[in-house]
Amino acid sequence: MTDTLTGLSGEPDEPARARPRKSAEAYRTISEVADELHVPQHVLRFWETKFPRIKPLKRGGGRRYYRPDDVVLLRRIADLLYIQGYTIKGVQRLLKEGGGALHDEIPPASDEERAAAAAERAQAGAMAPMKPRASDLPELPIAPAPQPGRQAAPVQRDGAPITPPGETRAAALLRAALREALAELERLRDRLAG
Repeated sequence: MTDTLTGLSGEPDEPARARPRKSAEAYRTISEVADELHVPQHVLRFWETKFPRIKPLKRGGGRRYYRPDDVVLLRRIADLLYIQGYTIKGVQRLLKEGGGALHDEIPPASDEERAAAAAERAQAGAMAPMKPRASDLPELPIAPAPQPGRQAAPVQRDGAPITPPGETRAAALLRAALREALAELERLRDRLAG
């Protein structure tokens, strides 16, 4: 038998992230709820504006604490939006028709509702911050990977690369990591070709 903090072997899976289990009646922080539902925290804050029934307690500094009933409702909303294919307006309508509750017998969304939900997600994605293009990133010159029989880049006693003048230690570490990755890719290419 395994528990949530250990794997099959009984060894901790992720000791740094292992948290004691809370009781079912305990209040949850926004980060705990976001992790449980696999959604970003800003999505939960957005849902609070769209679904007035979600009212977490707010303590000093604006910290949110979700009641167990809030978590159940959020889980159901996430299911309707991401699995069943409803739009936010569709879930709002279901809440209104259900007297503020979302029943288990709700059928999957119609084809029209799914199409509207896809358009809603596409519009939300278009409004999200854009990822930088490769042309926007600074150019980092990379020295050729060390060849067998050639001397590797000089390193300090701790194994970190020696930082050239005018370059930060972080850039030197990045350059060394890229050099190692390039060397590994070249070894793999040679193995595939051979």
